[in-house]
Amino acid sequence: MPPSRQRGVSRREFVKAAVAIGGSAALSACLGREDPDLPSGPDDLSTLPDRQHAWNGALRTDDHGNHVPPKHHLLLYLDYAGDGTPTDGDRGTVETALRSLERAYPRSTDEGEIGLLFTVGYAPAYFDRFGGALPESVDLPAPEPLAPFEDPVPDEPDAVVHLASDYGSVLLAAEEGLLGERDTVNGRELDATFDGVFERASLAEGGRARRTGFIGEGLPAENQDVAGIPDSEPVPDDAPLYMGFESGFEKTQATEDHVTIGEGPFAGGTTQHVSSMDLNLTQWYEQDSREHREASMFCPAHADNDVIEGTGENLGNSSGVGGCAETVEEDARDGVVGHAQKNARAREDGRPVILRRDFDSTDGDRAGLHFLALQESISDFVATREAMNGTDAAAEGAVGQRANNGILQYINVRRRGNYLLPPRASRALPAPNPGE
Repeated sequence: MPPSRQRGVSRREFVKAAVAIGGSAALSACLGREDPDLPSGPDDLSTLPDRQHAWNGALRTDDHGNHVPPKHHLLLYLDYAGDGTPTDGDRGTVETALRSLERAYPRSTDEGEIGLLFTVGYAPAYFDRFGGALPESVDLPAPEPLAPFEDPVPDEPDAVVHLASDYGSVLLAAEEGLLGERDTVNGRELDATFDGVFERASLAEGGRARRTGFIGEGLPAENQDVAGIPDSEPVPDDAPLYMGFESGFEKTQATEDHVTIGEGPFAGGTTQHVSSMDLNLTQWYEQDSREHREASMFCPAHADNDVIEGTGENLGNSSGVGGCAETVEEDARDGVVGHAQKNARAREDGRPVILRRDFDSTDGDRAGLHFLALQESISDFVATREAMNGTDAAAEGAVGQRANNGILQYINVRRRGNYLLPPRASRALPAPNPGE
């Protein structure tokens, strides 16, 4: 029996499980393990950023200047409960509910802990109910397959709420508060809820309307007793993600300014893409060598020159693969090409065009990844994914369309969704052209 099935359940493992289950019982149990002592949020909400996606100012940074993401995440997929066009009354109810959450929880504490961060996004299917088109300044197509070897189910709810915190109990309380299942959160009475305005979405092919996950040192290792990961418990204790390496280097992320829509009625907003993936890491850990994993995740030059120590924390604030972007086809002819190496070809002025806020998951009792990316236009995400596909590398003949072609053979995209994250001023059931 693997050690994880013998040892007692740690607080972090327990909290992850509680968030995944949800509900009042899970919240009570979670509070018994966490018991966060958080202050209230600000009474004056004008102090908050105009951009929903402006999280970096609340996040602490590590010794290298990399932003440290919240540990626990929850995606709530919602449908508008009314008939036809949302009413001004419904908009007011949604905005009041969101403001209640902002007043109940701090974005961050003096110690750098994340109380609660959240965004509300809207799918193309939501705007279709108006019978009108979004402005040209918003690039928001319906989700579709982005590689010849994938056939994901499109996620087309009306809305998705992304909640993030360093405390699982905060996510559970915020969820219940928004959905009208509790009257107070963090000791503060809610002025409104989504009850009667939003309901959990009914997604195609039985898609989960509630998705959970985590990111951070130790969390993947403590939650690796799931399908998709060998029983040998290979995930390093200090890895922030299941694949065992650091991610989210500051210089390999787009800035919040870069991903912000610059003009039109939704200026100050952004677009969001969410891919839900299964991870299949048996070969990754039990057949592939450490050198091969380094070459596949970063680039062959990193593996050849012993650049990476442990999970890659020694790399500082950059994966350092910029120069490898020029050798993709050459490396492909030699038998392996790296994931980060391919993606580096989609940069503009030396920086990526997407801002990743992805996290691991055990939804369905298997290892997964909810890949959440922000970008000014969905076409920026598509360009990045096309670079990741490495079709040109596969054409060289020494690597396959998936085999030895970055990390493609270890991931399976199950679902995709695209969303508009309006600025805070128009986040509550927006019309396609606010102000008209």
